Amino acid sequence: MSTTAVSSALPVATGTGTGSTSLSAFDAALRDAGVANFNLVRLSSVIPPDTEVDTTGATPIPEGGWGDRLFCVYAEQHADLPGVEAWAGIGWVQRLDGQGGLFVEHEGPTEAFLTTAIESSLADLVAGRPEEFGEVHMVINGTTCVDKPVCAFVVAAYETAPWRGAR
Repeated sequence: MSTTAVSSALPVATGTGTGSTSLSAFDAALRDAGVANFNLVRLSSVIPPDTEVDTTGATPIPEGGWGDRLFCVYAEQHADLPGVEAWAGIGWVQRLDGQGGLFVEHEGPTEAFLTTAIESSLADLVAGRPEEFGEVHMVINGTTCVDKPVCAFVVAAYETAPWRGAR
C-alpha cells in the first residue's frame, strides 16, 4: 500500500454548502473545500514535527484517487432552520522547539462561541503538557441557513492512501 508523504506543510481548506438535505449540504461543502472524492479519516489532532500549517492556499490538498482515504482533522456544522448559523473551525498551536503542535476542531452556532471554544481547548491542551507552545492560530468558517440546509466545513489535510488491493 502506498501513501503520499506528509508534506512539510499541512493545508487548511474551508468549504460551505447548501443542499436539499443536511447530508447533501455536507457533500457540497466537501466539494467546495476540494475533498469530496475522498473518504475522510479523522485524526486525533497532533501536528507532526517539522510541519507547518498553511492557510494561504500555497500547499495543495494531497493528491489521490477516487475513494482514497484522506487522513485529516476536520470540523463540520450544519443548520437547517432559516436564520440559524453554522460555524466550524480548527485552531492550533506549534511547539516552540519546532517538534510539532496540536490541533483542535470545534463546531458551534456562532462565531463568538467557536472562537472561545477553540481558545479554551488549546489552553487546556497546552496546560497539560510540559512543552512550550507559541500563539494560538485558527481558521473558522460560517454560513447561515436561508431556506435549505447548510454546512460549514474546515479541514487540515495530512495525506492520502488507497484501499488495499485497489490499485
